[in-house]
Amino acid sequence: MKYVMKFGGTSVKDAGYRKICELLSDYKKDKVVIVVSALRGVTDSLLEATRKAELGDAKWVNNFLQELKEMHRTFVIKSIGAVPAWLQVKLSKADYELEHVLYGILYLKEATPRSVDYVISFGERYSSEIAAATLIENGFKSKSFTGGEAGIVTNDRFGEATPLMNITRENIKLTLLPLLEDGVVPVVGGFAGVTKDQITTTFGRGGSDYTATIIGNAIETDEVVIWSDVDGIMTADPKIVPEAQTLPEITYDEAIEMAVIGAKSLHPRALEPVIEKRIPVRLKNTFNPTHPGTQIVDKVAKPFPSVVKVVSLIRDVGMLTIKGASMVGEPGTAARFFDKLAEAKINIMMISQSVSESNISVVMKRQFLDKAYNTVKDHFGNETKQLHLEPDVVVIASVGEGMKGTPGVAARMFKAVADAGVNVRMIAQGSSELNISFVVKDEDGAKAVKAIHKEFIEEKVKT
Repeated sequence: MKYVMKFGGTSVKDAGYRKICELLSDYKKDKVVIVVSALRGVTDSLLEATRKAELGDAKWVNNFLQELKEMHRTFVIKSIGAVPAWLQVKLSKADYELEHVLYGILYLKEATPRSVDYVISFGERYSSEIAAATLIENGFKSKSFTGGEAGIVTNDRFGEATPLMNITRENIKLTLLPLLEDGVVPVVGGFAGVTKDQITTTFGRGGSDYTATIIGNAIETDEVVIWSDVDGIMTADPKIVPEAQTLPEITYDEAIEMAVIGAKSLHPRALEPVIEKRIPVRLKNTFNPTHPGTQIVDKVAKPFPSVVKVVSLIRDVGMLTIKGASMVGEPGTAARFFDKLAEAKINIMMISQSVSESNISVVMKRQFLDKAYNTVKDHFGNETKQLHLEPDVVVIASVGEGMKGTPGVAARMFKAVADAGVNVRMIAQGSSELNISFVVKDEDGAKAVKAIHKEFIEEKVKT
């Protein structure tokens, strides 16, 4: 069997990369590629370092470089017990290169998307070196790679790169398959690749998961395993609903919907390579490895007893509504509204418009709400449009393939919410019918989740 296993920064915690060695003992007869993320918080700190360097804050950058160096050496000691001389050479080379690129940004006081990608790729570079060293020191044959060294080639859209799969597939086969045949465990730093000109790029959010599924596609793995610190995808947040259960299976389509709404899943882009080859993905807990976790597949083997599988509560959002009688029958109003938000680089999470055309409501991250309000106000200021902000809201999203074509789901859902005394502010449902999302006041969010979970999931599972 061939596996690609991805380990995130939270999946190893106090045990360091010794945890990977422990888990691999159960896969001795299998061929395994390891993909690692940066240690927890490192990518964010590297981003902050580029900002400080751009501002010319040399003292902050120097302190950061020293702290980063100490953090990774400490993690090596946690993982291995000491820093082998040969690993010290590799880490020092990474230290040297990172220091020089940050000094370059300091001198120029400019951080381009290209230089930012190069800086933030170092988190995974350090991790892959340390993980491979840990495996070697524990008796495994291993070799570390950056994404580019492994063969991942992308376009030049820095920060949100897309792999060129035909080239990448052939490269990875040549690079990794011979090692697997020789019993070597390749360790690949996630999150990054290179352009055809060997310029470092990154995939953005969910980047290490994306690396794992790209490699899975290329080597035609039997399964991609994403190790984290939870047992899998749950029917609800157990902090809100103690009765929540781990789902044994979900479909690719459901996983995409869950990822978009923020449930514990893979980013939709990360699912593309596995969907193409129908490769299953399993989400497992490094601290509870005997639990089967949640498998993401094309079609589930056993239907879930409820049409709704997951109820999620999305916080830190806000709602902006534009309304006015002059909007009715006026072509282009909605286009102008969304164009201005796009120009301000504000991503819209939900959209709702009444058939009367007299109002449009959108939901976005709360941090962008004031910027969105000012952007729209400046553009429509001389017109008789009204703007209304609601920062104290949350989104409730229910996902499940069983909702598709099933009459009365929405009626039951909103009756359950109403019976709990919750008022719905906005509703959105896509044509796929896999997801019904609505907005309620912040203080009503938990009540709404509990009501829907009880109506659809708890009652069905009991019977």
